[in-house]
Amino acid sequence: MVNMTENAGSVVDEETFSVRRTIRIAASIDKVWRAVAEPEHISRWFGRTQLDGAGVGATGTMSFPEDDVIPLRVEAYDEPHVISYRWNNDDAADGLPDAIDESTSTVFTFTLDEIDGGTQLTVVESGFERTSAPRENLESHRTGWDAELDKMVALVEGEA
Repeated sequence: MVNMTENAGSVVDEETFSVRRTIRIAASIDKVWRAVAEPEHISRWFGRTQLDGAGVGATGTMSFPEDDVIPLRVEAYDEPHVISYRWNNDDAADGLPDAIDESTSTVFTFTLDEIDGGTQLTVVESGFERTSAPRENLESHRTGWDAELDKMVALVEGEA
């Protein structure tokens, strides 16, 4: 069994309505990039992801077994250092829109940096002030990022 790198949990900033988590991963930046930028790899640790292309403007969906289909769009793309996604994953809403609704969506950005022994990845999700219940969504996404990124670390380090 591979010993997974231990990382601190996500932090909520109620002033900026954002969630942030920085983790270390004992794997190359290219391997971590694939895990956060390529739908077939994202689908192995996060939600089932489908995109109609790569790069800024690519649109698609992310779905989880217990949830509806969430619209998704790539907002920024600088391989292998930064990728941002906009999505309408409002856990407190009664339903989700069929397409991106910028007035209620959040944006999550992965920033990758090469470090000694692997990669440092920071995720920041912002825009919760636009959701139906900002504080409830902040907490839900904080715990979500902890669980999902821990799965990604285990997967990527297990293949390193």
